[in-house]
Amino acid sequence: MVDYIDQHRDRFGVEPICDVLPIAPSTYYEHKACQREPHRRSCRAKRDEELKLELRRVWDENFQVYGARKVWLQLNREAIEVARCTVERLMKRAEIQGVRRGKKMFTTVTDEASVRPRDAVNRDFTVDRPNALWVADLTYVATWRGFVYVAFVIDAYARRIVGWRVSNSLKTDIALDALEQALHDRQVEQEELIHHSDRGVQYVSIRYSERLSEVGITPSVGSVGDSYDNALAETIIGLFKTELIRQRGPWRNLDEVEYATLTWVNWFNHHRLLEPIGDVPPAELEQSYYQQLAESARAA
Repeated sequence: MVDYIDQHRDRFGVEPICDVLPIAPSTYYEHKACQREPHRRSCRAKRDEELKLELRRVWDENFQVYGARKVWLQLNREAIEVARCTVERLMKRAEIQGVRRGKKMFTTVTDEASVRPRDAVNRDFTVDRPNALWVADLTYVATWRGFVYVAFVIDAYARRIVGWRVSNSLKTDIALDALEQALHDRQVEQEELIHHSDRGVQYVSIRYSERLSEVGITPSVGSVGDSYDNALAETIIGLFKTELIRQRGPWRNLDEVEYATLTWVNWFNHHRLLEPIGDVPPAELEQSYYQQLAESARAA
């Protein structure tokens, strides 16, 4: 309302406008005086100005995808004490908000003639340690030069992305390359590990199955054939599409998608707050697990 009065005061005058709008002339003049002399503002107004800068910083640093709840959590993690309702009010005033999930698109192409491993997960993705269960899936991204595809391998314990690959082809190589990255990153030769995927031809191919067998990983494929079979992987891919692909597009080519994915995966693993694991980043949860393991070993 103050902006409206500023725009029309020369034509109509302040008092006549205030007679129509639900604002007193004294309120308007006090607001303008505070603009000229910031020290006259109330403590709450001064605090709001400080908080607006901080919540904008948090929102910008996190791909501009956080809603009020996650901005509030991150501020408090940084020892900036603020009420959630205050964050909601200031974000609304600043006209910034979190992203919303879109509709799921399907990229799974099944091969009904292939021999599939049994379902060792049965839609239960709960595990008590890292490198107990990996889930894998892929998605597509539209670019100006055609579709490119992104494959992910995710550790179920902390939802950490341990392998990924971008390609312009849906052949087995894209899934296999993501798996190789995960194997190199995690060094899991001595651990019992299940690899779970949907019925996509990339994951039930002979080459992929042989590679899992070589490193002693137990393969698992969803038995029902719907989205719930691999819900955890699809959830992470849904975040990828919502927070990066739809938020930052349109995309020109594969190289642009690949670099952006690299940046997003690093942020996701080390900074993004995930509600299912206690509103901490995946890397932080894993670090906490290994610290507790080391402390238990020392105590023994």
